[in-house]
Order: sequence, then C-alpha cells, then structure tokens
Amino acid sequence: MDVRKVIGLRESLKALKDNKVQKVFIAQDANPNLVSPVLHLCEENQVETEFVESSRQLGLSNGIGVCASVVCILK
Repeated sequence: MDVRKVIGLRESLKALKDNKVQKVFIAQDANPNLVSPVLHLCEENQVETEFVESSRQLGLSNGIGVCASVVCILK
C-alpha cells in the first residue's frame, strides 16, 4: 500500500490547516522560525510529531534528492 504524504513546508502547512495530516516528521536541523507554525498546528490539531536527525536524511528517506524540513503522512 502506498502511503500518501506531502513533502515540504508550504504543502505541509496547507495539509495541516485542512486537517488532513496523521503524522508529521520534522528535521532537527530545520530553521526553528520556519517550522514553528508547523509545530503550532500539530499541537492545536493533536497531530503526532516525530523529529528526524537531519533534513538531508528526511529528504532521502522520502525519495527526493534534496533536503526536506517537513514531511506529513496524510490521513
């Protein structure tokens, strides 16, 4: 089964605002000012959050060749 997900800050914020997210992965080395709205929406919507070691690792583990600060698993 394919897991539906969105990759990147802008798409993640949109999915969180639409209450379509089951779980969020955030890179520990991501800019705190950029990911703070994501963390706020996760807390507000009671979405499970998990931190990943690096944005490079998060990007690679999701099949993209660039860094990713946020990845959301959709409901």
